[in-house]
Amino acid sequence: MLSFEEALDKLLSAATPVEEVRALPLTATAGRVLAVAQASTVAVPPLDNSAMDGYAVRVADITAAGVCLPVSQRIPAGTVGLPLQPGTAARIFTGAPVPVGADAVVMQELCEHGEGGVVINHLPHAGENIRRAGEDISIGGQILSAGMKLRPQDVALAASAGLPELPVYRRLRVGVFFTGDELVQPGEPLPPGAIYNSNRYALRALLEGLGCEVRDLGTVADTLDATRDALRRAAEDNDLIITSGGVSVGEEDHVKPAVEAEGRLDMWKIAIKPGKPLAFGEVRKSDGKAWFIGLPGNPVSAFVTFLIMVRPFILRLQGVAEVLPHSYTLRADFDWKKPDPRTEFLRGRLNGAGGVELYKNQGAGVVTSLSWGDGLIVKAPQQVIAAGESVRFIPFAELLA
Repeated sequence: MLSFEEALDKLLSAATPVEEVRALPLTATAGRVLAVAQASTVAVPPLDNSAMDGYAVRVADITAAGVCLPVSQRIPAGTVGLPLQPGTAARIFTGAPVPVGADAVVMQELCEHGEGGVVINHLPHAGENIRRAGEDISIGGQILSAGMKLRPQDVALAASAGLPELPVYRRLRVGVFFTGDELVQPGEPLPPGAIYNSNRYALRALLEGLGCEVRDLGTVADTLDATRDALRRAAEDNDLIITSGGVSVGEEDHVKPAVEAEGRLDMWKIAIKPGKPLAFGEVRKSDGKAWFIGLPGNPVSAFVTFLIMVRPFILRLQGVAEVLPHSYTLRADFDWKKPDPRTEFLRGRLNGAGGVELYKNQGAGVVTSLSWGDGLIVKAPQQVIAAGESVRFIPFAELLA
């Protein structure tokens, strides 16, 4: 079997970002992947400005607390004042440019109205309450890196630098379909031997959460011809095709021969639990190929395998530079005495006391463990865990973004 690390390296080595780049207005860029690094054409702030409502003064004029200075002008935000004359103060408001000649701003709470001016009840120092031009962003300074998924704060940064639009990779198009005559949709009667198709809803939600355009072909009849037809239709419109189940060698498992007939397929056995089987390949189409990934059919296996294997692959196709999730070292508040030669991903939950606890049933079909948990405890091959030891924990918050 391939180790977890070997399999992930194979996937990431095959992935190259989609080629199409689109310039979109800032309002449409949150959640998209930046294709080209961006630099600022302006300094932020563009001029020295006041960090407070108060009075702009010359420090040399404040020889002692209680000095009264005449107010020579009023400078609201968005207005450039006149040079400050020696021996005077300027009423100034937050964000307003500091007038030439002033070297400090005294906050209004330290001042009071006096006869003929303002009384400064404070000895200021040079630069007090002044935000310097360019202290946030310098002209020509890089503000955003290529390959980053843009967050609201990144969009705000681009706006502060005056950029009206950003070049982003187009959304990844992913087709999904499911095979199995036993699959029934929620809301329909459940005949004997049938099961509700939870994987369809999990995969759609996971893909949409990653910003993909999802084309759902639904459930496909358990025949080779129907499966091949679904693959051809999915390949023409999409960059990636994902299925779950049906890739073994049983008489009713048609995905494997269908993909082999329409393209190329590698069957991987990966030393992970839950999971293990993963099908990876490609399906031919008129203008090239669409990638194909076949996930396990058990719902927990499909969900976990998607998070740890498919998610990084999709991020790389989207053009994201950093695709691996952050993990944290926590205290195990449980015992796990069953060594296994595979890397295991156990469903765990933070207990509020600095530790992580384990769901009681770690079976591959126990969907409750996913809803109950806060993330995955990563157990190395052959590792046993005693309560109080340190374990590696990946929060779902890292894996679902």
